Amino acid sequence: MEPDSAVPFIHRLALCETDKVGAGTRVWAFAHIMAGAVVGRDCNICGHAFIESGALIGDRVTVKNGVLIWDRVFVEDDVFLGPGVIFTNDLNPRAQIKKSSDDFVPTHIRKGASLGAGAVVVCGVEVGENAFVGAGSVVTRDVPSHRLVVGNPARPIGWVCDCGRTLDSNLECSCGRAFEEVRDSDGTSRLLPRQHPGRMTPEQQ
Repeated sequence: MEPDSAVPFIHRLALCETDKVGAGTRVWAFAHIMAGAVVGRDCNICGHAFIESGALIGDRVTVKNGVLIWDRVFVEDDVFLGPGVIFTNDLNPRAQIKKSSDDFVPTHIRKGASLGAGAVVVCGVEVGENAFVGAGSVVTRDVPSHRLVVGNPARPIGWVCDCGRTLDSNLECSCGRAFEEVRDSDGTSRLLPRQHPGRMTPEQQ
């Protein structure tokens, strides 16, 4: 029987303690969502994922198996979190020192970003829109929009398109999109869309 898209589907073996789960979201067996967490519409929360009180998940987010999302982690719409992605929220944890939510360090994953399997995100960073974090990477600093980063610590090795493919040396994608790199006054680089010579973007086709 297909889940009813007008309401969330909670598997009977999932532990969902929050009433803030959007319509169309699917929470599968052995996932655990604590009271006080917020999960948007049309998400897919896979087995053994854990979402703590105070976490905020947007719409159409994929949370694969074994992902750990803690208090003050904010995930925007259309984000992909691969299997075993781990977030943190405390830069100097001690078991004997108890902290409140206000003491934790926020992390922001912006719209459309993808985090590969086993990536670790040290708290206090921002992963930009449509950025791509390679599998097994350890993110210790901000990742600009559309940047592809890999390694420990994660370092930039290229740029990615909205569709997820790596851009070529001309910042063009086989899907028909193209970009130009601009540098802001603080020295950081970002991409702006431009017309691909001789190609139509998927939106124009």
